[in-house]
Amino acid sequence: MQKKSLQYLLMAALLAGTVASNASDDTELAQSILEKADRIRFPPESFQVDVSINTTTPDQQADLRKYRVLSKGNENSVVLTTEPASERGQILLMKGRDLWVFLPDISQPVRLSMSQRLTGQVANGDLARANFAGDYNATVLRTETIDNDKYYVLELTGVDRSVTYHRVLYWVRQSNFWPYRAEFYSLSNRLLKTSRYENFQTLLGKERPTRLVMEDALRKGEQSVLEYSDMKLRDLPDKVFTKDYLKRIE
Repeated sequence: MQKKSLQYLLMAALLAGTVASNASDDTELAQSILEKADRIRFPPESFQVDVSINTTTPDQQADLRKYRVLSKGNENSVVLTTEPASERGQILLMKGRDLWVFLPDISQPVRLSMSQRLTGQVANGDLARANFAGDYNATVLRTETIDNDKYYVLELTGVDRSVTYHRVLYWVRQSNFWPYRAEFYSLSNRLLKTSRYENFQTLLGKERPTRLVMEDALRKGEQSVLEYSDMKLRDLPDKVFTKDYLKRIE
């Protein structure tokens, strides 16, 4: 009996080790997919890109805003408001997961959260953060076939509460790791909005989505369309991402 018990314990230990190894492999696969999709969206090097955001709601006039984003890795970014003219000079500064807004008529910066709305369906973190991999732990939830293309469906869980969304479902094409769509959920697991990645064009030597359509999941007909243009690599020393340097940025 003691010998059989020992055998059972050994088998259980081996099975547990196999399960743990498979889980580790699955996690590595999911994170690798996420990182590759991130590199499709934006280059890993320091870069600059102009973003226009056109927000439409039923029975209201469309609202157009324009921004210039300077990004270095996933830890440092500056978002400059260029239009409308009345808001020109407003600057978002992100360092790590700390985010501030600098206003021309206020001497001290104001602390903001990533999830706070910037304009329309767009949260601060949607512009300030260049990728998902640094903010979320990924697992492969399932695979799907859509219009004869196969997709990974990733479940992304925020590494902490400072990230823009608590949970994200993310569709990534298997053949080339192009992002396809995403669903964004609140802490209570309520669907907040959806997004579609469209109009892939060659930017900095890689096919990248130049249009992101974000739709409110709770209010039908409300959406923001982000158009990306003039993407280019730019040398951005660390001093760019400091309060004293902000007024000199162009």
